[in-house]
Amino acid sequence: MTADQVKGKGFRGALRYNLAKVEKGVAEILDTNFSGIGENIIMKEVTMIKALRPNLQKYFYHTSLNFPPKENLSNERMKSIAKDYLSELGFNQHQFIVFRHRDADHPHIHILVNRIGFDGKVVSDSQDYARSEKVIRSLEKKYNLTSVVSSKQAVERAMTKNEMEMMKRTDALSVKLKLQTIIGNAQKQSHSVPDFIQALEARGINILFNQAQTGFVSGISYGFEGLIFKGSALGNGFKWTQLKGGLNYEQERDHTTICETNTRTRSILSDNGLWQSAGDGAIHQTMASNKPKRTTAFAQRTPGEDGTSISNITSGQRQPSQKFGRTESASEEPSQRHFELSEVAKEAGILVGGIIRGLLSPVGTDNYEDMATINEFKKKKKRKIRR
Repeated sequence: MTADQVKGKGFRGALRYNLAKVEKGVAEILDTNFSGIGENIIMKEVTMIKALRPNLQKYFYHTSLNFPPKENLSNERMKSIAKDYLSELGFNQHQFIVFRHRDADHPHIHILVNRIGFDGKVVSDSQDYARSEKVIRSLEKKYNLTSVVSSKQAVERAMTKNEMEMMKRTDALSVKLKLQTIIGNAQKQSHSVPDFIQALEARGINILFNQAQTGFVSGISYGFEGLIFKGSALGNGFKWTQLKGGLNYEQERDHTTICETNTRTRSILSDNGLWQSAGDGAIHQTMASNKPKRTTAFAQRTPGEDGTSISNITSGQRQPSQKFGRTESASEEPSQRHFELSEVAKEAGILVGGIIRGLLSPVGTDNYEDMATINEFKKKKKRKIRR
């Protein structure tokens, strides 16, 4: 059994899709806790619960549970599986509806559920794919269903929906599928690291090992037809940790061979203009572009002949500018400008500091001149108030 999950902001689209299947006679409703099965009734009740968490955007959860073609499951059994699936994921007090579809060559059900519960609590979607896979593995055992290899144990990574659509449009194998086939055959025919490298390079596949300065190899990537894939992207069987055992790898013996292979791969990818070495054993993609490099420019406002202000953009050396009523020359030493500004700041600081000390000093202070000034100011303020 496999599960395909979708999270979204709206309930209506998926609901209409499934209800349309029911109207066509290729689907049926197995179970629900809505008060009715009409679109308007369901959406009205969904909106009421949604109001408990108005700021939650992706409140809709849609899962399809798919069974192998040979599984002959009754409606009651599918209904029970759906309930257990929801319960194990934490959807115990939530709106849901379950549809069984009969328009494919394999049995499958669609479950639509609201992540917001009747009490306003929301089921977390953290690690939901991993949690879902764990649940369906346990349900396979509970209901004695055909066991499916988990994603962690799968030797080859399955094709994505986009890859399948592309293969339908072009009527050609995807690059990833080609790589999986070629590498798998090379692995079976090779008994050493040099044999494996030679077999792949003969088929136009360039290998890049993630090799440390000590010689330790921690990963592998494959370049093919202008694309590069990490071993993990192709499946567990293509990771270096899985490959090295069957290739009789020895770090000291194969160190030179792997270094030479990395040098060839980096040179080939660099010559293509799409990839360049980052100096850390990794390959980073640099898309070719005709856009000019960004340069630093300084804007200077200068008066025009008619008295208007014209903006001139110049590159390179900084132009003079007006500051504090004086012209700042580009050739003026920074230390000289800093000294002059420091003197101005010093004089302003002395003046402000004197006023503050006068305000904070108690009666009987030695700052007689400051106090006399402040007292005179107070007398003038009082006279104005009396008037």
